[in-house]
Amino acid sequence: MGSIVQFFQGMNWSAPTWDLFILLFFVVGSLLYGLSLGRDRVIVILVSVYMALAVVSNTPILSSLNLSLNINENFALKITFFLGIFVALFFLLSRSALLRTIGGTGAPGSWWQTILFSILQVGLLISITLNFLPREITQGLSDSTKNIFMSDNGRSAWMILPIVLMAIAPKQKKPEGT
Repeated sequence: MGSIVQFFQGMNWSAPTWDLFILLFFVVGSLLYGLSLGRDRVIVILVSVYMALAVVSNTPILSSLNLSLNINENFALKITFFLGIFVALFFLLSRSALLRTIGGTGAPGSWWQTILFSILQVGLLISITLNFLPREITQGLSDSTKNIFMSDNGRSAWMILPIVLMAIAPKQKKPEGT
């Protein structure tokens, strides 16, 4: 909590930095995006993010491609690859049985679940993206941003908390008569 307060106190609103851009993306992205999509779609997006990260990080053929194209040195290509797999998986999964299994009701879900899921999903995307960037680029970020999104504790929280919420959040009830 202290690092969040320090983050806001240290923010110079008259001279915007990448930290301010990240904060605004986090807040606006979490609220507008989550509420417009609804709980079920946000969960499908979360699953797509996890799957894309697993594919980009652990697929042996991509490691070979990585070496031949020097993707580790070209962070923009690695981020693009991750986002491309993420978008492709989202479209595939949103048209599959996964969406019907997760929600199935077509109901938007409770507002608090939608907001929590979208906050955790946007935070996870920011954390993944920042950790794909080379150290030379991220060293200019504030310590608070690094602690929240890039530290071992921060990365672990962004990876684990969405799973915990998916496990404990009550499932939407089907409307009567269906």
